[in-house]
This record gives sequence, C-alpha cells and structure tokens, in this order.
Amino acid sequence: MYNVISKKKMLQLLGAGLLAISLAACGDEGAKDNQSSTNKTDQTSNKESKEEVKTRTLTDAMGHKVVIPAKPKRVIASYLEDNLVTLGVKPVAQWSVKDGASIQGYLQDDLEGIPTIPHDLPFEAVQKMKPDLIIMDSASMVEGGKYEQYNKIAPTYVIGTEVNNDWRDELKRVGEVFGKEDAAKKALEKYEAKAADAKKTLEKETDNPSVAAVWLVGGKFFVVSDNLSSGAVMYDDLGLKEPGVVKEISASATGNWSAISLEKLVEMDADHLFLINSDTSTGSKALNEALWKSIPAVKAGNVHEFSADESWLYTGAIANEQIIDNVLKSIVK
Repeated sequence: MYNVISKKKMLQLLGAGLLAISLAACGDEGAKDNQSSTNKTDQTSNKESKEEVKTRTLTDAMGHKVVIPAKPKRVIASYLEDNLVTLGVKPVAQWSVKDGASIQGYLQDDLEGIPTIPHDLPFEAVQKMKPDLIIMDSASMVEGGKYEQYNKIAPTYVIGTEVNNDWRDELKRVGEVFGKEDAAKKALEKYEAKAADAKKTLEKETDNPSVAAVWLVGGKFFVVSDNLSSGAVMYDDLGLKEPGVVKEISASATGNWSAISLEKLVEMDADHLFLINSDTSTGSKALNEALWKSIPAVKAGNVHEFSADESWLYTGAIANEQIIDNVLKSIVK
C-alpha cells in the first residue's frame, strides 16, 4: 500500500512538473513574441525618425511653407553670399552682373572658383545649376508668378518682404534655414563688439568728423543713403557725423545709392570722403573736373579711395567689418 501511494505521488509530482515546464515554455515563447514585436516597433520608429530629419519645413517671409533639405548641398542665394560665407556655407553659384564682369570681390577668398550666375537669376541659368535649395533676398525677386517657377526647380525660400531688408535679420533668417542659429548669433555679437570698440576709438582719436561715401561709375557720382549699406555703418554703428547733403538726398532715396551731381557734391560739407572708384580702367576723367577739385574734402586732401572690389558697395557681417577697418585706417592717425 505504501509503495502504491508513493508511486501515485510520484506520478502526480511528475505531471505537475511537466505542466510547469510546459507553461514556462509558453511564457518564454510569448515573451519572445512580445520582444520581437517591440524590436520591430523600435526599428520602424527609428526609420521614421531618420526619414523625418531628411527635411525641415519652415515658413518664409511671404508665408510659404518651404520643405528644406536638412543638409542642402547645392544652394543658390544670390546677393546673400556674405551671409553664406559667414555661416560656412558654399553656394553652387555666386551673384554677378554683366556676365561675371562684376562680382563681390571682397568675398573671393572664400568664393574663388564658384561659377557666376546673372543677378536676375534667369530660370534656365538656375535650372542648369541643379540647386537643391534657392534662397531669395526679397519678395520683389519672385513677383509676377516667378516664385512658382523657381519652386518647380528647387524649394524656394524668401528672406524678406522689403527690397532692402535689415542685414542683421537676413543673417538670422539664413542661419535658421541652415540650422545655424548659434553661428549667426555669434557672428552678430562679434560684429556689435567690433563696432562698439571702433566707435570708442573714433571718439577718442578724432574730433567727430563728418563723412560720406561716394561711388564713381560710368563717369557719374552716387552717394550712399544714410540708413543702408556703408551709410548705416558710418552713421548708426560708428556714430560719425552725417553731412547735410547726405541727409537731404537720403530723405527721398529709394535704394542704397542715389545719383548726385558734381554741383551738389561741391555743397557737400564732409570732412572726409570715401571714394569708391569703378572707373579706374577708363581713366576716372570725372576726377579731373574743376568742380570735383573744388569740393572741400578734396581741397583738404581728405579723399580716401577704394576699388569696387572692396566691400563698400555691399552689406553683411563681413562687408561691414571691412568697412569699419577701412574707416579707422583712413581717419584715425
């Protein structure tokens, strides 16, 4: 009897053990299935994340939702090259006038070898460059249905709505397009510090002279507006005195540079003139005119001449820093 009971107990125990092993096996299989399902979900999620970072969607100044490549490699940003170079971005083509006869000479250390493209960006020329991103300086560049044409070639982002946008805002926006907001911020901080130091030097080393920038091209003279380009640098950032003639012309100016006659230049009560001479190849005949020689700054020997390859005709962090350097070298003795 004892042996029979023992065998029964043994059989019961054995059955219980087999059941436990079976249940455990089922549990392992279920866990494996769950783990496999989790792994597949993670892989799908990671794949989707990688796909998401291939592009970013930004809203431009005109309200367009622009799908921008995360790392664009073939960028056209005509007349915004100063911003690109500041942020360490090389365009696939660079701004030019007259089939490359005029380019932004002051940037050529960084843009050397980059092919030129006409400043008005003909569709065929743009298409030929096969850009993966087009950045436009202003809304006027894409009016009349042009935006849709450019956007068919590549995603097109418009920086500002004005013809002349604030260069600081432009740099910030270009920084946002490339995900280089920090680099743009640092460049602006560097510029503001340089301008502040230069202003202190001018206050200490000069008697607050009045200055003006004059451009000679094609035998005609132009004067810079007081709130744009080199004018904004001289009068706003450096605090130099603005001549009455510049104030008068700037009041009705529609662009960076306004035509000024020699007769009007004679009235220019500037202590120093910064002359940007685009006529050196043709002899600069206008500079031999009696009226030119009668201008107060010319008579005083305070004309500081620069070539059109320098940064006076342009604007941006690099251009404006170079203008500051040229101002200091010219009038701080």
